[in-house]
Amino acid sequence: MFARRVTMHLKGSISEFTQTLEREVIPLLRKQKGFLDEITFVAPGGKGAFGISLWDRAENAENYNRERYAEVAKALAKVIDGTPQVETYEVANSTFHKIAAAASA
Repeated sequence: MFARRVTMHLKGSISEFTQTLEREVIPLLRKQKGFLDEITFVAPGGKGAFGISLWDRAENAENYNRERYAEVAKALAKVIDGTPQVETYEVANSTFHKIAAAASA
């Protein structure tokens, strides 16, 4: 499993941010091949946020990044300041998705 972490600075209300995610971002993600889940966190006080999208394979996350992420960034531009920072990771553990760390050889 593969993860993309997107860190953002909010310029509006938490409500405006979460409504944008629900109406514009999540529906687009659900249409992407290999998309599994989106989890979004907002810092106390509502100034910072980050989202983690989970993907079945790195290739599908990379295709989304190349082909559709610009649409997401455009939708988020209404509710965030600056450019979101994107980091990618291999998922090592998840109790929800029943993933365990690979056994040592």
